[in-house]
Amino acid sequence: MRLLTTASLLVTLLAGLAVAVAAPPKAPARGDQGEGPYTRLILRGGTLINGEGAPPIGPVDIVIEQDRIVKVISVGHPGVPVIEQGRPEAQPGDQELDVSGKYILPGFVDMHGHIGGSAEGIPAEYVLKLWLAHGITTIREPGSFNGLDWVKWHEQRAANNTIVSPRIIPYAGFGMNADEPIFSGEQARAWVRDIKRQGAAGIKFFGATPKVIEAALDEANKQQLGTMMHHAQLNVTRTNVIDSARLGLTTMEHWYGLPEALFTDQVIQDYPADYNYNNEQDRFSEAGRLWQQAAEPGSEKWQQVRDELISLDFTINPTLTIYEASRDLMRERQAIWHEDYTLPQLWDFFTPSRYAHGSYWFDWTTDHEVAWRQNYQKWMTFLNDYKNHGGRVTTGSDAGYIYKIYGFGLIRELELLREAGFNSLEVIQAATLNGAEALGLESEIGSVVPGKKADMLIVDENPMGNFKVLYGTGHYKLNDNNEPMRTKGIRYTIKDGIVYDAQELLEDVRELVREAKASAK
Repeated sequence: MRLLTTASLLVTLLAGLAVAVAAPPKAPARGDQGEGPYTRLILRGGTLINGEGAPPIGPVDIVIEQDRIVKVISVGHPGVPVIEQGRPEAQPGDQELDVSGKYILPGFVDMHGHIGGSAEGIPAEYVLKLWLAHGITTIREPGSFNGLDWVKWHEQRAANNTIVSPRIIPYAGFGMNADEPIFSGEQARAWVRDIKRQGAAGIKFFGATPKVIEAALDEANKQQLGTMMHHAQLNVTRTNVIDSARLGLTTMEHWYGLPEALFTDQVIQDYPADYNYNNEQDRFSEAGRLWQQAAEPGSEKWQQVRDELISLDFTINPTLTIYEASRDLMRERQAIWHEDYTLPQLWDFFTPSRYAHGSYWFDWTTDHEVAWRQNYQKWMTFLNDYKNHGGRVTTGSDAGYIYKIYGFGLIRELELLREAGFNSLEVIQAATLNGAEALGLESEIGSVVPGKKADMLIVDENPMGNFKVLYGTGHYKLNDNNEPMRTKGIRYTIKDGIVYDAQELLEDVRELVREAKASAK
């Protein structure tokens, strides 16, 4: 059955007209990269931030058997020798990794991670290695714009660890592979059942008529499929965030649909007379004025929307990072990682163009940026308030658009949540356990506790006051000899008990970029 919705047009747009271009290269075999899983691996003497909100504790020894954490044992106090009595004893065949002085965190969950776009020709290896090098051990692939079969191919090999990759949770864009309009509830239900049979774990919506959305969400919940929605401006008047949450949506992406749910003096966004949605600069410039039309923080309407979403166990995945160029274009264009880590074809895709999604810098002005800064202030206020009242906020990057690079984008998301008012432990929880809960995987991943998968990252420096130490480019500072230097970033990422050298993965990516630049000359 091949059915078409308004969302199908949006999927095509957001995929950069991917249907007309062959899917990008698949990831190569893992080969000899990564060590393990081991019969028994002991991480010795690190400081643990477990992801569940507990403060750092160390030194600890962590015992991993195959892909599972089996023990987390406190072995002393900081600044004095480790207490040997009571430490897990090494047994023949055990492997040990000395992580004394290092920090251990759960693997990050990127809830909005596209494995490249076919229009840009981004090889999967480039994306997957950048994610792992930044401590990302699980991604939710929204929309599967390279084709569900292509994404499923990677999902299965990531699960078997035959490629170097985070765990992949594949979602399908609503109406994918359709060529007839979905205009009835039964058609929507049939499509949902079909995508379940094809192996999707969930569905990404962009909006549709209320009866179609209602039927699709109801069927998705019956089929135990996850749901997420970008409340596109073409449909949001009929279905804003409150509407879709009441119908059973579990996760919203970005922030579209939330300000509309907070309108008090209007129902429809106030657009200028010459606005055209297909003009990308119109689309994003007016999006930057949307929050100013919403109810004020603390108002009755604000509290009513906040509290109802929380009562529905609704997850907000804000992807603050992806819109940051809108409030400071120069910062994003000049980011230090572009030279070594941005593929030339990706840079070309970022370059202003009236044809490319998210390349909307036709004439981006000071006033555009000021409006977006004000947008962020109110948006961040809602996120912090939502979290403070018990709402679930997660992390996602949506990298591959708008000057955002895979891996780097998620670390920036951590910094932006900190700016929004989250304390450091709340940020880490959002990036780990909250994402696991939203995916229904909290018994398997999301925190470093016995019984869960051995997914974690190890970094030399303390990230609690400085998330910059997690960037692949490290943290810029002076050393003891008064010389400028960069720290190394994450040293190891462990996924399913397999230990990856993050620095080796970063070098692989730098080589891919060097080769691509040489070929482009």
